[in-house]
Amino acid sequence: MSYDQLNYRVSAPCIIDTGIVVNKSDMQKLLVDLGHVRYLHIRDGQVCNEAEGYVLEVFASEQQATLVANHALYLNVNSFDYLELKQSPDKETYFDLVQEGNLLRLIPLSNALEEHSSRTFNAAAIDAVMDQVLSGNWDSQLDEDCPF
Repeated sequence: MSYDQLNYRVSAPCIIDTGIVVNKSDMQKLLVDLGHVRYLHIRDGQVCNEAEGYVLEVFASEQQATLVANHALYLNVNSFDYLELKQSPDKETYFDLVQEGNLLRLIPLSNALEEHSSRTFNAAAIDAVMDQVLSGNWDSQLDEDCPF
């Protein structure tokens, strides 16, 4: 190998707010935290369906379909060729999942930062309650062991 071949490395892409994502793992990372969305099904440039829903699951499977029904979205990244990040005129990022002539546009209606802090708070509250329950359980066991 020559010196040039050793030093030549392809950097991983860096996509900020706009761009095309083809890696299925990267697509999952972007979609998993969406929560409440407005979605549009666009076929050959024509809007076929538009509604609101919740992203309940994001996965990669060769055997399962992407399902959108009853305001629930179960997204299989393998159902799409790529994901395109775009920005609205208001500088809000939205997601176009593309497969040949079909496009599923996801427009976030919830804020990932607020939801993340809420989840963190809920996890901390649950931990605190569990600590109290467990320490209370230990106290009751100690009370049962001591005959006084």
